[in-house]
Amino acid sequence: MARNSLDAVSDRDFVIETLSNFSMIMMHLSRLAEEWILWSTQEFQFIRLPEGYCTGSSMMPQKVNPDVLELIRGKTGRVYGSLTTLLTLMKGLPLAYNKDMQEDKEPLFDAVDTVLDCLRLAAPMIEKTRFNEATMKKALGEGFVLATDLADYLAMNGVPFRQAHRVVGEVVAYCQEKGIELKDLKIDELRRFDAHFQKDVFAWLDDRHSVDRRSSTGGTARKQVRKEIERAEKALKAAEKILKS
Repeated sequence: MARNSLDAVSDRDFVIETLSNFSMIMMHLSRLAEEWILWSTQEFQFIRLPEGYCTGSSMMPQKVNPDVLELIRGKTGRVYGSLTTLLTLMKGLPLAYNKDMQEDKEPLFDAVDTVLDCLRLAAPMIEKTRFNEATMKKALGEGFVLATDLADYLAMNGVPFRQAHRVVGEVVAYCQEKGIELKDLKIDELRRFDAHFQKDVFAWLDDRHSVDRRSSTGGTARKQVRKEIERAEKALKAAEKILKS
């Protein structure tokens, strides 16, 4: 009986699992933060962050610092540290309760506060962020983003993908030499590289077509994105209902 009762309190798996989940939440928030910090720079100008979540520079009048995003990115390491603390705490203990385990409270409570604070800041900031659609659309037309789609087109028309890959590589090299993009090519130019190119190929050089073509579960197709949003909303409502009960 004594042994069973000791077994019941001999680990902190539930705390470690909670901190592991918190670490994953922070990892995703940090990746989003990194992306949006980059997108908000003068070089990209993909997004405009709400002023209330940024600060000015003490020296450069024109500079806007994405402070909230940078702090979220920085605090991710703090939550990782809490997880590492618990794993290190537990790794050398015998299989019973030990006083060392009281040290689980501080990292757990700190991680709870940190994650909740980051989520409370991230949610309204995301809602208030504005996307520069024209700038993003222009960027999509540069850098041969749709080259893989062009290779897929050939593969769908009976060309082995290895050959299609080589053909499109030659097409890209041709465009680079001419200083043009894939969308600027004429059908006669494309057919010089492979006779399988037909006029319907230009539909494959459309951004929306490229996105919607990837329609597997979790893919980029708009219908799949809507499904994932609906699934997430249902999960949030279910969790909210449990918390209120």
